Amino acid sequence: MVNSGINSSKMTSQNSKFIICGTDTDVGKTIVSAFFVQGLIATYWKPIQSGLENGGDTGQISKILKLPKNRFIDESYKFKAAVSPHWAAEKENREINLEKLHIPIIKNNLIIETAGGLMVPLNRNWLQIDQIKIWNKPVILVARSGLGTINHTLLSIEALRKRSIKILGIVFNGKIHEDNPKTINKFSGIPVICQLPILKNITALALKEQWEKQKMDDQMGRLLEDI
Repeated sequence: MVNSGINSSKMTSQNSKFIICGTDTDVGKTIVSAFFVQGLIATYWKPIQSGLENGGDTGQISKILKLPKNRFIDESYKFKAAVSPHWAAEKENREINLEKLHIPIIKNNLIIETAGGLMVPLNRNWLQIDQIKIWNKPVILVARSGLGTINHTLLSIEALRKRSIKILGIVFNGKIHEDNPKTINKFSGIPVICQLPILKNITALALKEQWEKQKMDDQMGRLLEDI
């Protein structure tokens, strides 16, 4: 399989790191993460995994992209229950130690996929968004394309801005919507990176075709100029 990689020399020289987070649970963060891992020739890291069915999100991306093991970093925490991280940890008489969530030092681009939405607790005193602030890397916000996304997305943007967290842009996942992306852009000023449509088969080839069709190398190059 031949990967499509970004052509921006700035991306390569900076060893860029991006955080993929969602406006809600099950908005498609893992598919979008695979999209960027392949497109940016990046390494993937899911710091906290709740739910281990089918190998968790790391296993899912590995099956989709069929990449070597050195393109994946082991999770800092893995829990059996597919529930909020704080509760998943408590079910196993454990607690998430923030000291174990430092971003790994690597030489190439890194995609970090968060667990759940912005406001899910990692423990009883710390929210996901608090950790995103500590990481201090640009966020790619994944949103649903359909009904309800305007409210969820604008609230998420407001929460990120309140903490002065850089938002690179929004990826809308799902059936292409004529109005929602432009309305959210109008009210927020946050750029729409792309709309990832429903794919009949989620494969490395299908994601590569979308990357090229939506001219993602050029799009990411433009967005990186503001970082």
